[in-house]
Amino acid sequence: MRCRSRLHQAALRHRASGRSAESAHRRAPRRVRVHRGGVVSAGTEVLEASYRILQTPIGALLVASTGRGLVRIAFDNEDFDDVLDTLSQTLGAGLSQDPERLEDAARQIDEYLTGGRRTFDLTVDPTVLVGFRGAVQADLTAIAYGTTATYSQVAARLGRPRAVRAVGSACATNPVPLVLPCHRVVRSDGQLGGYRGGLATKAFLIALEADTAR
Repeated sequence: MRCRSRLHQAALRHRASGRSAESAHRRAPRRVRVHRGGVVSAGTEVLEASYRILQTPIGALLVASTGRGLVRIAFDNEDFDDVLDTLSQTLGAGLSQDPERLEDAARQIDEYLTGGRRTFDLTVDPTVLVGFRGAVQADLTAIAYGTTATYSQVAARLGRPRAVRAVGSACATNPVPLVLPCHRVVRSDGQLGGYRGGLATKAFLIALEADTAR
């Protein structure tokens, strides 16, 4: 499932189905525990789950994936230990630290954050995109680089104009920010709204795209 094609198609299918909508203090990350294991059983399919810590212009990022694609990008205002514990519970197994497996994701994120990339060619694990929230998150790639949309515009595009709060909740819980660009969604009054990585990071990303899109 490529970010600008299959994800957007999934959002459009959800719009047609008419499913109902689901109704900080910034701190540096402490030393991350090694979460052992790394093998996830999904029916008869065995997936390897791994993570990597990146040092970037917006601080440390934790990037995690299974064999099906990315499952999480976490900012340094989140507790990486808690993020990994939650992922372990969700996936049913631990995650191994494997920088090499996530080399392509690390390279693309670095290129994006330094102004050298506008779109991602990365796969997102479809199991993290659930219900209306998942439809919103998948649809975020329809917002062009260097532009923004309001929460109400996203809701209307998905055929649920009254689901503005649900759109906000979906953005706030986006498991793969940057790749699924929830930072491009702002309030109708021009204010930034919330952001999982903090408002300073959201402002940085919007400004970065505005500058490099010229």
